[in-house]
Amino acid sequence: MPDIVERYSRGTRWFHAGIYLTVLVLLATGWWWLVDDYRHASALTGSVHEYAGYGLALVVLVWLLRGARGLRAFARETARFRRGDGRWLAALPRAAFTGRFAEHDGHFDPGQRLANVVLVLTLAALLLSGLGMLYLPGQETARVLFAVHHWSALLTTPVIVGHVVVASGILPGYRGVWRSMHLGGRLPADVARRIWPAWLDGLRPRR
Repeated sequence: MPDIVERYSRGTRWFHAGIYLTVLVLLATGWWWLVDDYRHASALTGSVHEYAGYGLALVVLVWLLRGARGLRAFARETARFRRGDGRWLAALPRAAFTGRFAEHDGHFDPGQRLANVVLVLTLAALLLSGLGMLYLPGQETARVLFAVHHWSALLTTPVIVGHVVVASGILPGYRGVWRSMHLGGRLPADVARRIWPAWLDGLRPRR
């Protein structure tokens, strides 16, 4: 087994970067308005928020036009829940600091699978409701879509924050994991062994 492994392809890493950069701008401008209670909403923040939404839509559209690569594998791996997932999740707070994660047999660990479900649903609702407010007529429609947009942002924010904290490697148990998505996706094998052991065992040695 090599000392360095590639967990995600280049296309997946670019897609991930596009999604998260646009979503972070959307959430930053959206929370600015929410905390300020919309008292100092400006054309500038409105334009940034709107164009970030268009950017998110463009990233998704390009991915779809390229054949939605990885969608089947993502859906299959996200949907594979096991009886021991509850125990894994219960042990996660301690494991995040000790690095002693319970065994799991998937490409994603149980925490990632749960986060995947929440993120897909909330980001889809966020994107579609935002576009709907821009292009669908009617005040009642706009009111309903605003409520969907608002609550989608509230629900997705803690998951995004958790993802950033984990992916940054601040927590000792996840140290080094950021390399799976950044700097060429060159992930040290010992980090992969700690977090995704079954995935690492399933890799074929490269020649």
